[in-house]
Amino acid sequence: MGRHLGRSEGLSDASFRVGRPMTHWFEPLAEHMGEAYLRYSFTKGTVQEVDHVVGALGLTAGERVLDVGCGPGRHAHELARRGVAVHGIDISQRFIDIAVTDAPDGSTFERLDARELTFDAEFDAVVCLCQGAFGLMTANGDDVTVVAGMARALKPGGRLALSAFSSYFVVRHWEGADFDADTGVNHEHTEVRDADGVAMPAELWTGCYTPRELRLLMQGHGLRVDRISSVEPGAYGDDAPTADTAEFLVLATRVK
Repeated sequence: MGRHLGRSEGLSDASFRVGRPMTHWFEPLAEHMGEAYLRYSFTKGTVQEVDHVVGALGLTAGERVLDVGCGPGRHAHELARRGVAVHGIDISQRFIDIAVTDAPDGSTFERLDARELTFDAEFDAVVCLCQGAFGLMTANGDDVTVVAGMARALKPGGRLALSAFSSYFVVRHWEGADFDADTGVNHEHTEVRDADGVAMPAELWTGCYTPRELRLLMQGHGLRVDRISSVEPGAYGDDAPTADTAEFLVLATRVK
């Protein structure tokens, strides 16, 4: 905490990444994509998303925010530009390296597994957006662990903004989806490309949710759900949940 993790600390060297066992299926995909991740269309709405989250959570300059699953740091950077003190964590060292590069003052980053959060009542708000960590944990219960860690990281009265993929949308609109109705996990075969356009076959697992499931999950960890909205990347707002948008945005408050 309180510092950038850079090459001088031995964490940004490629040999470290190669030598360290990867512990999550997303890590080799992030390693391959690198900066090319920020070329995907769903990353282009950062300013609008942060505009909405700042207003919805009532964030003010000087408050401390934890960005869980920060990726290359796009939301964390934008929050820091607004005077928020933000700490981003991600399981991908490659993404952390990118986030540290040209990071605005007030933003810090570290490689950390969202399943192993140890922060205790340290943050005024937590954000976890665009399936940054929550929803990428398949069906083995790790999403519950991630929510518990985020709730614990909040100060009493602290606020949470979390996005989750919609089960309704997958079933209703995603042709060819391999959706497991028992586990709520969607399995996708696709490919990802690096900065040179080189493709790598990829399998993606996304945990999908209904608003009812999200409310029960939040309530089980001392979080009062203030609102759940239907949203799209780059189009965050206050629309009531529907079956026709890909994501839900949960706004919640730690009550104990």
